[in-house]
Amino acid sequence: LAGYDDPEYIEQLQKIKLPFLPTGKHRAFPIKGDSMLPMKDGSFVIGKFIEEKRDIRTGRTYILITLNDGMVYKRVINNIDLNGSLMLCSDNKFYHDYSVPIDDVVEIWEFACSINTQEYSKEELQISSILTMFNELGIEVATLRNKLS
Repeated sequence: LAGYDDPEYIEQLQKIKLPFLPTGKHRAFPIKGDSMLPMKDGSFVIGKFIEEKRDIRTGRTYILITLNDGMVYKRVINNIDLNGSLMLCSDNKFYHDYSVPIDDVVEIWEFACSINTQEYSKEELQISSILTMFNELGIEVATLRNKLS
């Protein structure tokens, strides 16, 4: 993180061209942990640089470089107009949401794609499919509840 604003450090980073990415400035970030399932620990998230903080869209995922938390990859709720902050949410509900003042955000990179460096095991895929099934079931229950109300 100490090199994020050092042009010499950035220039010496390895480069790769991915022809399917849209125009713009992109960078790959390593993922650690399990807060953003189904991203595996050791995967890479490619982000597109966002210059204007007002361009952050609620519900999208971003890699944020922050003064206090370093690099984080989270789903974002844009509360800049409300209270000058971003609510950062993990897709894995085991982790709690937390707020970051927009003034603490140094760089913003919107998710463009991801690269897995390991295969998923059968067990991981089964857990993933079970979670998907429960999420879909929850949506159906909510729809039924709304119709009955």
